[in-house]
Formats: sequence, C-alpha cells, structure tokens
Amino acid sequence: MSRTRWRLSLSATALLVAAGTIPPSAHAEDVTDYAITVDPSARGATIDDTMYGVFFEDINRAADGGLYAELVQNRSFEYSTADNASYTPLTSWTVDGTARVVDDGGRLNERNRNYLDLGAGSSVTNAGYNTGVSVETGKKYDFSVWARAAAGATLTVSLQDSGGTLATARKVDVSKSGWTRYRATLTATRTSSDGRLTVASSAAAALDMVSLFPRDTYRGEPNGLRKDLAERIAALHPGFVRFPGGCLVNTGSMEDYSEASGHQRKRSYQWKDTVGPVETRATNSNFWGYNQSYGLGYYEYFRLAEDIGAMPLPVVPALVTGCGQNKAVADDALLKRHVQDTLDLIEFANGPASSTWGKVRARMGHPKPFHLTHIEVGNEENLPNEFFARFKEFRAAVQAKHPEIQVISNSGPDDSGTTFDTAWQLNRDAKVDMVDEHYYNSPQWFLQNNDRYDSYDRNGPKVFLGEYASQGNTFKNGLTEAAFMTGLERNADVVKLASYAPLFANEDYVQWRPDLIWFNNHASWNSANYEVQKLFMNNVGDRVVPSTATGTPSLLAPITGAVGLSTWATTAAYDDVRVTDADGRELLTDDFSSGASKWTHTGGGSWSVQDGQYVQTDVNAENTMVSAGDPSWHDYDLKVKATKKAGKEGFLVAFGVKDTGNYYWWNIGGWNNTQTAVEQAVDGGKSTLISKTGSVETGRAYDVDVKVRGRQVTLYLDGQEWGSFRDDKPAEPFRQVVTEDRRTGELIVKVVNAQDSAARTAVDLGRAKVASKARVTTLAAAPDAVNSETSTAVAPVRSTFDGVAGKFTYTFPANSVTFLRIRQR
Repeated sequence: MSRTRWRLSLSATALLVAAGTIPPSAHAEDVTDYAITVDPSARGATIDDTMYGVFFEDINRAADGGLYAELVQNRSFEYSTADNASYTPLTSWTVDGTARVVDDGGRLNERNRNYLDLGAGSSVTNAGYNTGVSVETGKKYDFSVWARAAAGATLTVSLQDSGGTLATARKVDVSKSGWTRYRATLTATRTSSDGRLTVASSAAAALDMVSLFPRDTYRGEPNGLRKDLAERIAALHPGFVRFPGGCLVNTGSMEDYSEASGHQRKRSYQWKDTVGPVETRATNSNFWGYNQSYGLGYYEYFRLAEDIGAMPLPVVPALVTGCGQNKAVADDALLKRHVQDTLDLIEFANGPASSTWGKVRARMGHPKPFHLTHIEVGNEENLPNEFFARFKEFRAAVQAKHPEIQVISNSGPDDSGTTFDTAWQLNRDAKVDMVDEHYYNSPQWFLQNNDRYDSYDRNGPKVFLGEYASQGNTFKNGLTEAAFMTGLERNADVVKLASYAPLFANEDYVQWRPDLIWFNNHASWNSANYEVQKLFMNNVGDRVVPSTATGTPSLLAPITGAVGLSTWATTAAYDDVRVTDADGRELLTDDFSSGASKWTHTGGGSWSVQDGQYVQTDVNAENTMVSAGDPSWHDYDLKVKATKKAGKEGFLVAFGVKDTGNYYWWNIGGWNNTQTAVEQAVDGGKSTLISKTGSVETGRAYDVDVKVRGRQVTLYLDGQEWGSFRDDKPAEPFRQVVTEDRRTGELIVKVVNAQDSAARTAVDLGRAKVASKARVTTLAAAPDAVNSETSTAVAPVRSTFDGVAGKFTYTFPANSVTFLRIRQR
C-alpha cells in the first residue's frame, strides 16, 4: 500500500448541514490509502435490537445525588460510619438550637431506625449535594416530611442561599397524632446551585424522611428521576438496562436487614430491601464509600427500562463475594433463601397482580408486568469453582419454574487469565446460555483486539460484554472503543449484548474513571465516549453485511526501553540488578554498595539504600517506580533479587520502560497477593498480557529473570520458567463494519480512523444498486479532546455526500468515526 502526502480538501460534493465543522487533524497533509470491499449478497450475522445497552451501578454518586432526583442528602438521618468513616447521623445537616438523632422504639418503622428529635424553637438545615440544593426560577419543588409532635407544632420550611431567599417559606402544622406525612410546595424565585433547605419547629417534634423533590422529574413521575440525566440515557436508545451492579451485588454480608441478623449495614444489594414505600426501604452502606438510601430501587429501575423501551436485566448476588473480598458463603439455608428471592423477583416483575409479589408491584402503581426475560447471577467472582457451584443452584431453580427466563453467568473480572479460563470452561461444560465478560484496558489493547470474538465457538455460550472501557474520557479513548465495537458488530452472532461502564459520575464524588455521562447538581454533559456509543446505538442495523478492508502498513520494532523497579501498597527490597544484551555484554550492574545514583525516581513512595539493598519503605504508596538504563535498549536480560518486606502485595519488575506512562512490568503477587501478571502500560492505561494465580512470601528473596528478544518475552522465577508472551499484535487504527437497516433499506458503512492521517478509501459496494447521495455523521476531534460542562469539543456533525456509486472514493478525516447511510435502490 502506498502512503502519499497531499493537501487534504473536502470533496465539493460534501455539503455540511450542521452548525459545526469537522476540525482538521494534527497533520492535515498526511493521507493513507485504504480499500473497503462490501459483499451485499453474502449473509452476515443478525443483529438483535438489544445489542447495545447501558449498565447502571451506584458508583460516583450515580443514584443519590445523581439519577435519583431527591435534593436532600441524608434525608432519613441514617448515615453511619459503616458507610464512611467520616459520617455521622447528622452529616449534611447543621443544627440551630437543639437536635439529636435517636434510635429507639419511637422510630417511624423497624426498617427506618433513626429519626431526628428537634427541640422547640430549633431548626435544621440541609446542604444537599455538591455545592447545595439546586433550584431554577419558576420551578416547583415538593417538600415532604414524616413528623409527630406530642403537643402539636408548626414547621417553617424555607429555601435560601448566601444571597437570600430562594422561595417563599411555607408553614406546616403538625397535629398531636402519631407519625404522619406532611407536604408543601415551594416555588423558586431565583436560580441557584448553592441553596439550603431549612426546617424550623415551634415546638418539640420528631422528624424523618425530610424530602425535597423537583416537580419536573423525568416523565413527571413521583419519587422520580432527574430529568436531564434520564434524558441522556434515553437519547442513547439502549436495548437493555443492566442494574444494580457491579460490586454492589457481590460484596458485603448476604444476610438481610433485620433484628435476627443484627441489622447489618454492609450488605450485598438485595432487591427486597429496595421496593415498597420509600420510608420502609432498608438503608445500606455502598461499597464505594457512601450511603444508599434505596429511594432508587428495583421498581424504579424497571420503570426506567420500560419508559425508554429497553429490556430490564437485573443482577442478583450468587453468595460468593468479589471485588477484592473473594469469599464463598457456606450456608445452605442462606443460599436457599437467595434462590427463593430470585424466584420472587421474577414474580415481582412478571407475576399477575393477584400474586404475592405481583401485588407489591401493583400497589406501587404498575399492575401490568414488566416482561422480564433475562436475569444475571453474580458479578466478577474471582472464585470460579465456588461461584459456579452456586450458580447452578440458581439456574436449576429458575429453569424449573420459569423456563422462559435466560440465566446469565460470568467469567470473572478480566479478559484473560486462570480465572477467566476456568470460568469459561465451566460455562461451556454446563451449556450456559450466556456469559458476562468484563474488562477495562488501554486504548492500544482495544485497537489490537478487534478480532477477539472472531474465533469464539459459534455453538457455545453467547457473550454479554457487560462492562468495558479504555481507561479514559478523551476522544482517543472513544476512537479506540469505536474501533473495537466494529468487531463486536461483526461478531453479533456471538456477542449478543454489550454495555460501556460505568454510566454516571458526579464530578465532586468520583471513585472511578472513565465514565459515560458527567454531572454536578445543576448541569450534565456527555463524554467523548458517550458520543461514540450514541452513534453506534442509534445506527445499529438489522444484519451485518460482510465486508473486508485493507490494513495500515507498519513495521513492528523490537520491544525497547530501560528497566525499572516498583511496589504497590508494599515495602520491598531489591539487590543485584544485572542487565546484559543478547550476546552477554553488560549493560547495567548494581549491587547498591555505592548508593543508587544510577536510578531515577519517577513514581511515589520513598526509596533509600539500606544494608546494601535498594528499599522502598512506604507501605501505602502505589506505583513507586524507579528506572535505570537507556530507553533504546532492546534484546536484553534483566536479573534482580526481590524481597517483600511488608504490605498487601508483592513486587513489580519493569522492562521496556520508555517513560512514566509507557512500560511493561511483571506484577508478582499483585491484586492483594493473589495473582501474578505481566501488564503493559500505554499512555498511562494498563492491560494484562498474561496472568496466573500466585502469591509472594514475606521475607523471602526471589530471583527474577526477564528475557526480552524482539517482541518475545520469557519470564523466570527462581530459575523456573513462569511464562512467556509475544507482543506482536498490530494496533490497527483503521477499522470498519457494514450493516443493513431493513426499515430504511440503507447500508450503514461505519468507519473508524484512529490516527493522525486521513484515510483516502476506495469503497466497492459490489453489486448493490445505490442512490448517489449518502447521509453522513462524523465525529472528529483532536485525540486529547475532552468534553466538559463548559466545552463540547466532541460532537456529531451531519452532512450529505453526493458521490456515492457502486465504486467510489471517500476520505475519512484523521481521528474520526464516520457513518455513511447509503440508500439501496
């Protein structure tokens, strides 16, 4: 293939009809030639309407303070150190006068155990989320509170910020009766994102469930969803909604919230805790370090899926914890209870309104069924055998009573490795319908693995890609995910469901990056990744039209780079470092008898020479890299003695070190000292290349030997070969797939060009008879472009192209995703 240089200009027949224009690439003169050949007469895979969906997990304050529209934080005074070490029952509240949180027999109900005892003439003020309670001029806000007052009382409800009143205050008279719910409506007179809600009482009163809801929720539903966030989900037109997790499902206690279990506050997400009147829903800690009110519960998830036309896909715990906890619950009675809970969930979703759990659904306002068809058991369990033994119990019970329900299994938390292989073998042997895969990898990995599913068994279990992302929110990340998605569509006969993760992030409460939709208390915005997902999800098609494309000419150079030492939440000592080239010539030797002047500290932690060893002494520090040598080194042997001294993990020996974001390292005793793996970092994002179970003994010296030859790496531990890999998969930047939309009769040519040169492409549509004009949607931006609240650097541009024929040429911009919708005649 030739690579020519010429000045890029848009064809005169391409008419931009959007307000924006496609930005030029960083090297607007570079062009690479490609060819795409389409065979419309061949039969490709059928693509289900449910191919792409969304995964909602309450991470990054996605629920309370996010999608759930409640504006009051800690409305039920249930916050606890079980949720977060800094929490108290009055977190987010300030008291003027006297008030105390009480847990006694005077509570609202047994599952809502705390309430506020407010003194006469006193008040409490709530700070809301982010910078405060957010209100807009002219909008109505519904206040409610459960209250009781032995002598009666008058509550004064007000909204204000530092600039003064935000709404006319309302008076609420509390009678002398017991617990009663009281309501009032406030209308905002100014817009503010810094508001405070105050409730003052004329006499002693007990308060609980202090709530302020915008009237304008999504679809106007009470106890509803924040409108702008729900609308962003709906705009994707997802085929399914997976909920509620994630690590929320497979962590914590599997017991219920009752007196018998000691009202445990660190429980797995159990659906029965989250339905019925909100004041009776059991509070719980969130794995990600805050509280879950469960105001957003299973009923609301089902309603969301129904409202946006998506298939509901709930996930229930399998009684094997994951996400670092990794314990199997051995309690047959508890297992049977959870299996029954799963059967009850199906009845809640699909049963008649006269059934036990269908009646609960009907009382909540939905007598008709939700048409549940799929249910997933477990999430990312690292104990595949223990998980699968329990999974079979769930599947057998569901299939016996509800053969119409498809039960989904999983393959652990990674894209490969011992857990992955074991889990897949168990799933294949048991003829499981569908297996959920999860992985978060570098952009390069996504470019290299477009063909991942080409070799999967067409007669084996189908794949649900339930969580994936390329470790960043730049347009480069979106481009590489788009390139990977063309491979998902090409293999739609195997990959039946796919969802990016996570879905939401509140910018002031972030535990995980990247995320699809970002927000604060008054605004929301789409990430570059969202725009890619939306483009694919709104232009899926009904079947794949087989096509081929030429590749990008490239030469794979040897693995090059310096060497390095590091630790992760561990102290370790290194000694006798020796690097020799392939002919045995010495490149580096260091026994640290003369200090560590040959090493450059680029990471965290604290390094010093102690007793002739190079020691990292900060047991809490992560990624403490020190490096030595020449970044141009290749074809070498690295030998070092490594000793773990204390901490959670083992040690890290790096090679191919180019800079702080680009290297390989052998992670020996990683993941809380449970696995050993080789990881590759590219521009800061890491991918696992090879992984095995294994741990490191504290105080024992290990001989580590890494042999680099070209792009082949062989690793030895204490003189025994541990494993090897060959990193020679090209990171192909030019990817495409073609589908057909039967409703419109259009061919959809989807092209990703993830490089700094334009792709001048000869397109051959075979014998297809097509109109001369195509509808074009293009995403193009600088690779490092990021969307924010105030800037939308990545957005679709729509245009038309008049040069379509059986054979035509189209130049796809550098760093772009382009969809051509071509009508067939």
